[in-house]
Amino acid sequence: MDKKTKQLLRFTTAGSVDDGKSTLIGRLLYDSKSIFQDQLEAVEKSSKNKGFDYVDLSLITDGLKSERQQGITIDVAYRYFETPNRKFIIADTPGHIQYTRNMVTGASTANLAIILIDARNGLVEQTHRHSFISSLLGIPHVIVCVNKMDLVQFDKQIYEGIVEDYKSFSSKLNVKGIRFIPISALKGDNVVDKSPNMEWYEGGTLLYELENIHISSDYNHIDGRFPVQHVIRPHKKGFEDYRGYAGKIESGVFKVGDKIKILPSGFSSNITKIYVGEKNVQEAYTPLSVSLSIEDDFDISRGDMIVKENNLPKTSQELDVLVIWLKESPLEKRKKVLIKHTTNETVAQVTDILYELDINTLHKKEDINQLRLNSIGRVIFRTAKPIMFDNYKENRTCGSLIIIDPNTNDTIGAGILRWEINV
Repeated sequence: MDKKTKQLLRFTTAGSVDDGKSTLIGRLLYDSKSIFQDQLEAVEKSSKNKGFDYVDLSLITDGLKSERQQGITIDVAYRYFETPNRKFIIADTPGHIQYTRNMVTGASTANLAIILIDARNGLVEQTHRHSFISSLLGIPHVIVCVNKMDLVQFDKQIYEGIVEDYKSFSSKLNVKGIRFIPISALKGDNVVDKSPNMEWYEGGTLLYELENIHISSDYNHIDGRFPVQHVIRPHKKGFEDYRGYAGKIESGVFKVGDKIKILPSGFSSNITKIYVGEKNVQEAYTPLSVSLSIEDDFDISRGDMIVKENNLPKTSQELDVLVIWLKESPLEKRKKVLIKHTTNETVAQVTDILYELDINTLHKKEDINQLRLNSIGRVIFRTAKPIMFDNYKENRTCGSLIIIDPNTNDTIGAGILRWEINV
């Protein structure tokens, strides 16, 4: 297969602390021969210094000094590797509840989530939390890896019991097509190579599933959405009168001649030119970054959105948002924040907090006046200027936002617009 034609799969790992996420990624990289020799030598040296008689593969991803000392993952570690069939970017996210922020970061752009469960412990609170967040973030594919099967003597009944428990819990979530794999990340069973210790398992290995899962339909190619990032006025020879609008096509396809509408103004026009870099093309599609030119000279600026005339998003200053709160101080009514949605940024105020969701039961806790750290709840915001958005279920980028502290510029929350979840 031509290297240039390989699809890129972004996936994240999640689970409770010590479930073996970093070891699993290390095993994937090691067994697929995706580790440089100097990296391997450094890991071997570190393992020896720790007194291990084996190579601690988790050290491949646990790069922070504090992580190495504590044996846990704190930051989001990104790793790239490829096989003959596909390219991959892995986000290794923390298991501790206090690092939910990092888990959300790693999962936000993922095509697939690997949920790890310790075969000895079964489902725990973090299993519920990470599965729920994966569902909320609309990750299209989920693989549940029941890890450390070597510590339960590769017992089929234990594996099947965990599978049934997870199916019962996940039936309440908006998750489709879940795959289950029994593995031992430490020993390598069913990670890259088929395990001789679990002949009762008839499915594919983890790497096989990662290489073959269908992701072409994960992108929204229907709703044309182009948030303007920058206005281009080169003022150079050959481009004296050129005006272009640069940004990333978040969804859909745009062609020269398309009738478009600029939001929030509502002005209509036609696309006259499309550039991908310096190349003049007739059409472009998500997720390309392009420059568009239009027939009319309107006042368009960063934060505006160019869309197809016959396919409009919702435009509103009142936002119904499912919020994942990521700050130690609580989110309360009347609190003022910054909302960043695509390239659009505006001041907003909390007008109501409708309820908080219990992670374990998915029950709604009503009559509340705040959301605490790592809580998830439904919040109403009033913005200073209009936001153009879609249903998150149909368009992950245009249906999501981040919440920013106006004083520190820190990200303090993530939000899902017009959310839909089966609870």
